[in-house]
Amino acid sequence: MGTYDVAVFGAYGHTGRFVVAELRERGFGVLAVGRDEAKLRGLPWPDLDTRQASVDDPASLDRAFAGADAVINAAGPFAGTAAPVIEAALRAGIPYLDVAAELEANIDTFAQFGERAAGATVIPAMAFFGGLGDLMVTAAMGDWTFADEAHVAYGLSSWHPTEGTRAAGRVSRERRDGKRIRFSGGRIEHRDDALPELDWDFPAPLGTRAVLGEFTMADVVTVPSHLDIPEVTTYMTVNAAREVVTPETPAPPADGTSSQEFVVDVVVRSGGEERRIVARGQDIYAITAPLVVEAVQRVLDGRTKATGVVSAGEVFDAADFLAALAPRITVER
Repeated sequence: MGTYDVAVFGAYGHTGRFVVAELRERGFGVLAVGRDEAKLRGLPWPDLDTRQASVDDPASLDRAFAGADAVINAAGPFAGTAAPVIEAALRAGIPYLDVAAELEANIDTFAQFGERAAGATVIPAMAFFGGLGDLMVTAAMGDWTFADEAHVAYGLSSWHPTEGTRAAGRVSRERRDGKRIRFSGGRIEHRDDALPELDWDFPAPLGTRAVLGEFTMADVVTVPSHLDIPEVTTYMTVNAAREVVTPETPAPPADGTSSQEFVVDVVVRSGGEERRIVARGQDIYAITAPLVVEAVQRVLDGRTKATGVVSAGEVFDAADFLAALAPRITVER
């Protein structure tokens, strides 16, 4: 591996800290970027190169990204940060990756930069929601060029949301005017009916759990961006779905000692045939760090298959990428 310097915008946030730690562990140089200088100085790495910048000040972003080989955006809500940081990355001529789970922000990225980013590398949703599911669906597809439907079921033992998750949820609800989203018939739909509740048969030891159907996550943006699947549905265990919207639910531990466990169960169907792939791990926020850092490593090493605004399954060898995440994520087929 060559020596690369990666800028992390939002370095002092809950997920941003995991990303910085992962980059340093892998030997990258890190440029820690954020709008709050005091919080940057409070990061637990005395030798860290810190740079103050704000999305409201394009020149400050240009200064902050000077000398960087890539930028990872970990600062939500991404509805407000994605476009300015992408613009700065394009001006600097460096790859951009983010960890956005916000559907609207990801839709905007594909719509606004699809043509402008031709020849560049812009990878939204390179995180637990969006990136992991897309890699899993792509790997499950294998040699199929079409599938009738894809289902991504999230089995979370709990969900203690960060303040960033809560803020992003508020922004999304405002943009949706209280409606919910699903992906059906090859397009995004806005609906005002209740989410269906059903049972999902997760692999052992989780077993059958109550889930909310059409609990729509970023996978409905990433998967259809490059795979011919007209029906993409995501599900969430009821206990986790309730916790994430309950004001009294505590935030995850700041020291990264979350005991949250997850199982992601993906089923893809075409005709009468079904393919399944399962991933297991711990802490959806912490696991985003190896996902996005593995991605930036592959981009900088030239191990990519596409350019422009691309999702994980399109730009990387999905099966090989998933294998590289072991042992923090274990994948079974």
